Amino acid sequence: MLLVTKRSGNLEPFNRQKVIDGVRKACQGRPIDEGALKQLGQQVEEDLRSQGLAQVKSEDIGKAILKPLRELDEVAYLRFASVYQNFSGLADFQNAIDDLKRDQAANK
Repeated sequence: MLLVTKRSGNLEPFNRQKVIDGVRKACQGRPIDEGALKQLGQQVEEDLRSQGLAQVKSEDIGKAILKPLRELDEVAYLRFASVYQNFSGLADFQNAIDDLKRDQAANK
C-alpha cells in the first residue's frame, strides 16, 4: 500500500480519485473528457508506485501531476501550477507561459 505524507504530517493511503478530483478542478470548462482524467490519474499512480517507495509526500504527488497535465491541456496546467506552486503575480504566470512556449518551439 502506498501512503501519502500530508503537510500536517498525517499519513493516509494514496487515493487516485483525489488526484482526478484535483485535476478536474483545473480542467473545469476545458474540452477534456472523463476518460482522459482517469488515464492521467492512473499514470500518476503508476509513476509514483514505480519509484518503489512505501510513502510519498503530498508535494511529490503534485509534481507527478504537472507533466502529464501539461501534455493534456496547457490552460489546465497553468491553473494547477498556479495553485500548486503558489504563483504570487503576473510574473509567475509569464514565466510559466514562457516555459511552455520554449518547449513548443523545441518540439517543432
